[in-house]
Amino acid sequence: MSETASVKFALVGYGSGGRIFHAPLLSSAEGVEFAGVVTTSPERRATLPDGLKAYDSLAQVAEDGVRAVSISTPAATHADLAKEAISLGLAVVVDKPFALDAGSAREVAAAAEEAGVPLTVYQNRRWDSDFRTVQRLVGDGTLGETRRFESRFERWEPAREIGASGGGTLRDFGSHLVDQALVLNGPATRVYADVRSASEHDLDDDFFVVINHASGVESLLWGTWRQGAPGPRFRVTGTTGTYVVDGVEGMDGQEAALKAGRTPASLGDRWGVEPEHAWGRLYRGRAGAPVRSERGRWDQFYPLFAAAVRGEGPLPVDPNDAVRALEVLDAARISAATGTAVEL
Repeated sequence: MSETASVKFALVGYGSGGRIFHAPLLSSAEGVEFAGVVTTSPERRATLPDGLKAYDSLAQVAEDGVRAVSISTPAATHADLAKEAISLGLAVVVDKPFALDAGSAREVAAAAEEAGVPLTVYQNRRWDSDFRTVQRLVGDGTLGETRRFESRFERWEPAREIGASGGGTLRDFGSHLVDQALVLNGPATRVYADVRSASEHDLDDDFFVVINHASGVESLLWGTWRQGAPGPRFRVTGTTGTYVVDGVEGMDGQEAALKAGRTPASLGDRWGVEPEHAWGRLYRGRAGAPVRSERGRWDQFYPLFAAAVRGEGPLPVDPNDAVRALEVLDAARISAATGTAVEL
């Protein structure tokens, strides 16, 4: 692809999310020219790799000819920064959670539509190896008719302080879990939730959410940093079989790869390929048979968005999908506070 066809990108924020997860994928992405980072922190500016500019503001980014930005800042700042970027004519990727609530998310989506500016949400877990495998098995009828979808982000890090940057575990983990449930099973009609907090900031750190879908599928979702015995990452039950992915060995490996300093550029065709011991298993009774995992493709997100910015393809994630996910998360908070199910 020629350099003139590349979309010039800037990253907004260079905390752990921007530095570990977004910067390597932007640097590796076909059709993307990663120009620099918006950060006013002297410490973070000092850690920028050679060749990346440090910008003071979104206005400075726009003046430099940048066409798109990826916002990776604390959750409470997402909506305002996205609206500012849109007002400058910049195409926008917003990390999850898209906003703190569905109302704020709708405002951002409406602003982008009115301005004719491409807007998407970084729901990279749609490209997880295990979730892509679930989609394949559901799509080809291996499991029959899906009845129940169980999905967990359970980790054992009891000393971890649940900071305000992610908006609490329900918004943080829940953004991914709910998005996957809606993509796989369709619109939600009813939500019930139990949400607990042990944080000094009164942010939730443990949740259980039940979603009833119009399709008849029931989704059960768990998220916590304080589970000493994580349950299955996925257990998807259909009329002719159940697919189970282990909660420890089966976790998609792309996160670990990025944390270890590996990138799509360094691994090439090995990026996102799961070892056989991490594959899920298909059960029809006691006996389970391993199922080859689809390749994880987080590396496709930014090339897809760059193509959308050039007018050559659809957005990788419709922002209205993220609005609908936040409607479910809003309902979950209401349910947890009232002890009742919420109809949507």
